Amino acid sequence: MSGTPGMMRRWGTRAGEWRGAWQGDVAAGCCGALLVFAFAPFGVYPLAVLTLLALLWLIADASWRRAAWRGFLFGAGEFLAGVSWIYISLHDMGGVDPVAAVLMLLFLVAIMALYSAAACAITAAWAPPGWKRGLLLFPAAWTFFEWLRGWLLTGFPWLSLGYSQVDGALKGYAPYISGFGVSLCVVLSAGLLLTAFQCRGWRGRLFSLAALLALWCGGWGLGAVRWTHPAGAPLSVTLIQGDVPQDQKWEPSAFEPTLKLYRKLTDAHWASKLIVWPEAAVPAYQDEVQIDYLDPLEADARTHGTDILLGVPSYDPLQDAYYNSVISLGSSDGTYNKRHLVPFGEDFEFLPQWVKSLLRDMDLPYSSFSPGARDQRLLRAAGYAVGTSICYEDAYGSEIMRDLPQAAFLVNVSNDGWFGDSIALPQHLEIARMRALEAGRWLLRTTNTGVTAIVDDGGQVRAQAPTGRVYVLDGEIQPLAGATPVTRWGDMPVVCLSLLVLVVFGWRSRRVAA
Repeated sequence: MSGTPGMMRRWGTRAGEWRGAWQGDVAAGCCGALLVFAFAPFGVYPLAVLTLLALLWLIADASWRRAAWRGFLFGAGEFLAGVSWIYISLHDMGGVDPVAAVLMLLFLVAIMALYSAAACAITAAWAPPGWKRGLLLFPAAWTFFEWLRGWLLTGFPWLSLGYSQVDGALKGYAPYISGFGVSLCVVLSAGLLLTAFQCRGWRGRLFSLAALLALWCGGWGLGAVRWTHPAGAPLSVTLIQGDVPQDQKWEPSAFEPTLKLYRKLTDAHWASKLIVWPEAAVPAYQDEVQIDYLDPLEADARTHGTDILLGVPSYDPLQDAYYNSVISLGSSDGTYNKRHLVPFGEDFEFLPQWVKSLLRDMDLPYSSFSPGARDQRLLRAAGYAVGTSICYEDAYGSEIMRDLPQAAFLVNVSNDGWFGDSIALPQHLEIARMRALEAGRWLLRTTNTGVTAIVDDGGQVRAQAPTGRVYVLDGEIQPLAGATPVTRWGDMPVVCLSLLVLVVFGWRSRRVAA
């Protein structure tokens, strides 16, 4: 027993030497890649805390330049492992040259890694090692730059830390402080753990562990609170997954079979009050199929007392604009035009010329869409207002909240067939689950190839269709009324708090330097 303290000191010395060398750089990249296992489909959510704990330890004695480099390596490892499926959409589905597809993937990974690099650089530059760094500055910096990543240059909020916690205790904070607030709780948990390990006295260690326990128990307790209440009787719904292969979807030879498939599957489920088709389920512009296909479909829907929400591209001759749309057929007609376009798939305007040249061979039908108006009248279906989103619009929580509290439930239509049978599919479902949590609303998610699912207001999957199959998912949802704190305030409270902490530390750092 007498040799134990000496052994611990020797171990600490060796770990410190290892941390300051190139091995620490390698460890930062590996921890970033390991973080991906905290997200779906793996779901080892404690890894989010442990990998951030490791990163915070790796920059503990580093200069701001070394900290920035390790933050960059961490982010590069995370996104290279977590969004490598972008290569599938660019090359396998889009026909982009393999070299160009790899370059575009690496370009995106590098841009995303700059955000974690900035968070680590500021942490190392503005606060010395200690509890203020781990419990105040680092959580604030990480959360602010994660929010910035979801907004700047149209934003790419994929793999935000909060999404990894939809099955953990910290998800209970989502209706109060948004998914970014959950991210803050993850980083704060890492800081509390590191503080506990580094405290020399038992009191400090006990306090840190008690605070960590309180943070997680608080999330568990808040998760039991419901801010919404029933707005009517339960609603029978049917979600149709056509599973039309992406490389055949827009071929002329697939046009008639696709329309017949969706009509056949719909005709067998007129008993449902609401039927939902996926994004661009109709592979033609709305005006091209209105008379011969959509009008008869709507007439049958009204006869059976059923409403249909379906994805179809549309054209507005007055604006000379093309839209990625969802329309409502049945008791209430309406159109929702996608507001937030996919940068490489639907909107090329903001891209630099050299990027456009790399993507010149990309085969993307209907790739010149215009964004829909910021404020649109909500679609109505089965007697309720619906919060509608298309594809990865559901990754932008502030935009989903714009439809609340008027919307009684949420609908997301998507076509994740662009990503093959990759981890992008369960990752996207995980994002949708966070939106249901924040909004306190049931969510219907209908996709072409998967993952089609019914999610309740607590973010739990109530029913799910298998991927890669033609499938009809029947279920029941509860329309809800009321508002969560996030519905009222969005993610601004946690963003403003993070920014305030950064301003205070930045001012103090500048004052000390002067």
